[in-house]
Amino acid sequence: YVVRISGIERLGREVVLLTLSLMWAGDTFAYVVGRSFGHLPMAPVLSPKKTWEGAFANMAGSLLVAIFFAHWMHADALSLLVLAGMANVAGQMGDLTKSVYKRGAGVKDSGALLPGHGGVLDRIDSLILASPVVWVAYQLLIAR
Repeated sequence: YVVRISGIERLGREVVLLTLSLMWAGDTFAYVVGRSFGHLPMAPVLSPKKTWEGAFANMAGSLLVAIFFAHWMHADALSLLVLAGMANVAGQMGDLTKSVYKRGAGVKDSGALLPGHGGVLDRIDSLILASPVVWVAYQLLIAR
């Protein structure tokens, strides 16, 4: 779906950057807040270090990115906030889905190509589910 997003007329590259930025900012906010203030486990069996505080920070990071991109792209802020919220939930579900697969396989990391990052799959897990959501949401909310 990232390829489909890049094919969006006139704004394809910007929407790809938006999609990536939503996931990067969300993951960064979740990590910092979860590590610093996280106490309430979100899914202890699947991913013991994930907290509800981190999940809310993840959402906040994505919404902040949407506000910036709405200004930069001259797009409707409410539409981009809705798109960002939907993409964020899908991205967090992608991360948890990857955790299910890793737990099922009995491994901590999805690979050794990126040491300290859990593998390549850990870098794109949220993007796998978020990018189709961004594409559909863009078509419904913004392209019309």
